[in-house]
Amino acid sequence: MLSLFSPLSALPGIGEATRKKLANLLTPIGDERAPLALRDLLLHLPVNLADRSQLSQIAQSEAGRDFVFKVRVCEHVPAPVGARARGRNVPYRVVVEDDSDQLILSFFHARPNYLTQTLPVGEERLVSGRVSRFDGNWVMAHPSYIVPISKSNEVLKIHPVYPAVAGLGSKAIARLQQKALSHTAMPPEWLGQETLKNYGWPSFLAALRALHEPCALDALDALTAHRIRLAYDEVLAHQIMLALLRKQTLTHNPHPISFAENELTRMCEHLPFVLTGAQRAALHDILSDMAGEKPMARMLQGDVGCGKTIVAFLAMALCARSGKQALLMAPTDLLARQHMESLSPLAQRLGLTITLLTGKLSMREKKAARADFASGAAQLAVGTHALFQEEVLFHDLALVVIDEQHRFGVNQRKRLFEKGLQPHMLHMSATPIPRSLAMTFYGDLENSIIAEKPAGRQPITTLAMPQNKADEVISGLARMFEKNERAYWVCPLVTPNLDEDEAQEKAFAAAETRYLMLSQLFPNKVGLIHGQMPVKQREEVMAAFVRGDISLLVATTVIEVGINVPEATVMIIEQAERFGLAQLHQLRGRVGRGSAASHCILLYGEQLSEVARERLKIIRKEQDGFVLAEEDMRLRGVGDVLGTKQTGMPEFIFASLQLDQQLFRMAREEAQRLLKEDAAFETPRGKALQLLLRLFGYESNLALARAA
Repeated sequence: MLSLFSPLSALPGIGEATRKKLANLLTPIGDERAPLALRDLLLHLPVNLADRSQLSQIAQSEAGRDFVFKVRVCEHVPAPVGARARGRNVPYRVVVEDDSDQLILSFFHARPNYLTQTLPVGEERLVSGRVSRFDGNWVMAHPSYIVPISKSNEVLKIHPVYPAVAGLGSKAIARLQQKALSHTAMPPEWLGQETLKNYGWPSFLAALRALHEPCALDALDALTAHRIRLAYDEVLAHQIMLALLRKQTLTHNPHPISFAENELTRMCEHLPFVLTGAQRAALHDILSDMAGEKPMARMLQGDVGCGKTIVAFLAMALCARSGKQALLMAPTDLLARQHMESLSPLAQRLGLTITLLTGKLSMREKKAARADFASGAAQLAVGTHALFQEEVLFHDLALVVIDEQHRFGVNQRKRLFEKGLQPHMLHMSATPIPRSLAMTFYGDLENSIIAEKPAGRQPITTLAMPQNKADEVISGLARMFEKNERAYWVCPLVTPNLDEDEAQEKAFAAAETRYLMLSQLFPNKVGLIHGQMPVKQREEVMAAFVRGDISLLVATTVIEVGINVPEATVMIIEQAERFGLAQLHQLRGRVGRGSAASHCILLYGEQLSEVARERLKIIRKEQDGFVLAEEDMRLRGVGDVLGTKQTGMPEFIFASLQLDQQLFRMAREEAQRLLKEDAAFETPRGKALQLLLRLFGYESNLALARAA
């Protein structure tokens, strides 16, 4: 028997070819560098169920539905010789029948010998698959199952349907799941027996078995006992993780940083603008934390363009003035360089040294930056994840500011502890998170919100126009470019989705198609970026837009966070009805970052749902991102508005942010009680809970807790 954490290669029957296919299919949980384990396979869940539990008559068929038939094989009709050479894709056909009608089984690229052995003329078989009507006949192309009557138990049941990958279909994945369940040892129980009894929950493996070997059509339902048990396991692990992080911050403050109010006043005199009241309040929260009894762990939330970065910089500057070091880490090289460009003049006015470190610097530049960090010559650092590499050492690091919280977090904190550091941590997020959910997911962090825009920023005028007026928008762009202004054009797709039954003009909603069209109209003025491009190429195009070498940037949503081009004054969003409110607001926030008047134009399709119509109405009249986040949650549900890509919220496997709020409250209370009773996880149940944390990728938090 194997453990949940045994490598997949230990499972009998998984060779190198299958392992590579699984590597393309499965998402590793926890450390992405670790080899895939049985856990990663077993947590790859079915997305649907196929009911093949009942036999049907061929005459009862309905086109487009799956059926199971008991049939007799009548004859084989091979494809005509040379048909493929003449460009005709003719299938190999097998005619079968039952007492009610005939059915044609069709196979493209068939192996005749295999089919004659599998479907011998005159014998009976069970066949299952999707039925269609063609040329007056019932047809089943490439049946899902063909088995002898003696093996009917393999077909006549409810089958799980899995996300698949080339060369590894749903049926093969189901077989692997059954094999994994039969070879996986039962882990020790991490839930209390009283809890299991009160709620009627099964064991962990029994709950997984109910999903992978379903006995009823509601097996995937969120309200079944086995699904609720698994959801509770997941949220309990999450809440223990947060409780451990809270516990980690309840230590002494190794970097107490006090400041005089007049010193802050003198610093602010060097700024080219006056701080808003909201910025001052957030800065006061941060500086109070840094002078307190424990290290700061704070989230700084603010709407796009509210001035979070300058608040963080002032905290960094006060830290440097006290003889300590501070760093600002950004998710991309481009954003790090933008921060460096905007903060360097301020640092120079204050007499502070600031140094950049990213992976794109030359080896000589990297070596010089690391030497400055280690000696203390660099008081302030700006960079990417390169700042956390093992060879980077600091003289006296007291403050770490992490921009775009969802790209970084626990793992970076763990690396700092491994270096013997315990700095103040300030996380920044530009994505408004509904207030009703912030504590659930960032319970280890105090929260400051900047809800006020800097003086001089004008509201962005938002217009909604039908797609057929795109030509008018393009004419407006021509007038803009004559004034050397810049614009974004955002599309929901990279390439046209040919599977969708849409009018031809909607193909322009694909970025590549729209780019080709616009670049013909505006030669040498248009650039293209999307997530499928190499990062280096994407950043080169973005840099050209920042410099003004190109005037129009056609893009997908890769630009929604962290791009700051004050000269860009127009945002055009094509097929805006496809986006949620929070995402529309993030995209709109790419303009309106300078003093010039800015516009956001929402192009929408002909057929709008009521929800889409209301969404466009709300985004036109509302500028407050926090209000929009709440409205988005109301219209779409928590699961849609709060994905990890957009907000940094955890992406749960079993739990539903919408349905399981009671489970979160229950798990939070249980996590607090568990840490009081067994803070070191040394009891038998504590050791089982360590397995639970590992199961959902939170094992690093145990190291964090011990480091504290």
